[in-house]
Amino acid sequence: MSAIAKGLKRRGRLMAQAVSPPRRTLDAIPAQRPAGQTAEGYAAPLAPRLVASPVFVLSSVRSGSTLLRVLLNSHSRVRAPHEMHLRTVHVRMSREFTADAMKELDLDREELEHVLWDRVLHLELSRSGKDVIVDKTPPNTLIWPRLHRCWPEARFVLLLRHPGAVIQSLTSRRADPDHEAIRAEVLGYAEKLEEARQALPGAHVITYEDLTADPERVTRGLCAYLGVEWESAMLDYGKQDHGSFRPKLGDWSSEIRSGRIQAARQADPTAELPPRLAEMARAWGYLV
Repeated sequence: MSAIAKGLKRRGRLMAQAVSPPRRTLDAIPAQRPAGQTAEGYAAPLAPRLVASPVFVLSSVRSGSTLLRVLLNSHSRVRAPHEMHLRTVHVRMSREFTADAMKELDLDREELEHVLWDRVLHLELSRSGKDVIVDKTPPNTLIWPRLHRCWPEARFVLLLRHPGAVIQSLTSRRADPDHEAIRAEVLGYAEKLEEARQALPGAHVITYEDLTADPERVTRGLCAYLGVEWESAMLDYGKQDHGSFRPKLGDWSSEIRSGRIQAARQADPTAELPPRLAEMARAWGYLV
């Protein structure tokens, strides 16, 4: 290989590294930076979004997000599909010079992925014939800052549940539960939820317990937040087609398949929470 070819190869490799920081950097809370500038420092204005203000439900796993989804999806104007897992949809630049070519178009890997995510939401919304789209994938909670970067006008619904009840639910669903791992998983979600609760003052906060106890009141509040009229048909979600209920796409239990809103299982009052989870349970109004 000639010296020139080696130099070009090295330049391409360095350029790819420059525009492809580790995923933990992309998913971290965005630092303040001048408008029209990416984290990598070069001008890259947002590509126009086809869906300007999508709605994201932020919640832990086992917090009633599938119930919330089917209630919202029963509205004539709201499309709430199964879990979409956008965070796992990536763009791959397959040649050394690709990143350089995209930079000339003011696009980096993150923004290319954002354009793709936006197109997926727009496609689903267009096929539904509705005008509001809601993505309720629980792991979105772990990357909410990136979602906010992608859609600066996104709306967020925070769905809380007693951390003790989440632990109990996860434990009961696993054949050989690793109790330490389950507590760590619940804590990870809770930390990001609390982070979002503090950082997104315009978010709409509800609890799973309230949703099941008084679904009309809670869904009326949600509709007001989304700018749509409340519809009584939302509460009878079993009469609507919500697609398949199966693993990795949301809850698939007999309770959600029943088509009826069922009371939330309460946390065991005798079960002791780890200190940090207890702290957040108090902040969310579960403990005094």
